[in-house]
Amino acid sequence: MGKQVWKPGTMLSPVPPVLVSCGSLERPNILTIAWTGVVNTIPAMTYISVRPQRYSYPLIKESGEFVINLTTCGLTWAADYCGVKSGADTDKFAACKLTPQAVSQVGAPIIAESPINIECRVEKVIPLGSHDMFLARIVAVNVDENLIDQKGKLHLDKSGLVAYSHGEYFALGEKLGAFGYSVRKKSKPSKRLGPSKRKPYHKK
Repeated sequence: MGKQVWKPGTMLSPVPPVLVSCGSLERPNILTIAWTGVVNTIPAMTYISVRPQRYSYPLIKESGEFVINLTTCGLTWAADYCGVKSGADTDKFAACKLTPQAVSQVGAPIIAESPINIECRVEKVIPLGSHDMFLARIVAVNVDENLIDQKGKLHLDKSGLVAYSHGEYFALGEKLGAFGYSVRKKSKPSKRLGPSKRKPYHKK
């Protein structure tokens, strides 16, 4: 099969269309970010890349704080809206009927309707060209209690997360495997006695 060679571009897909909240509880704002991800485990660190022209850019740079709110199917409209509207002339929380809520570690509010809210504190701003990268430490994570079972296990698959791929939003679909399944030993079938080999039960 042949391949066409294209000029360099942002063709890595899918990516998470997260809702980033910033500002303060009194004057909150939201912007949608697709350029984000995990960069380190210990300490837990992440990043968002933002154009300096965006209304949210100085809010994040001056405060040094923001929150990454994961997007669900029910928040897809809001994610799209917050990606095309500017906070300079629009109250996005009000327009999307979302609830700003104070949290423990940062001054920026979370979006209460999002199942996972990742509180972040900026450690470094790296100019890259069209965007500046805000490299940040994750200082707290807020998780909806209805996603946690009685044993304390998180069932994020039940939250209905979405992905963004080449200009379109998609609901996450069928589970194909779990981490390490390619090398995990297959469980041996249990040796159960067939009906003819079972010992008869005699009531004493």
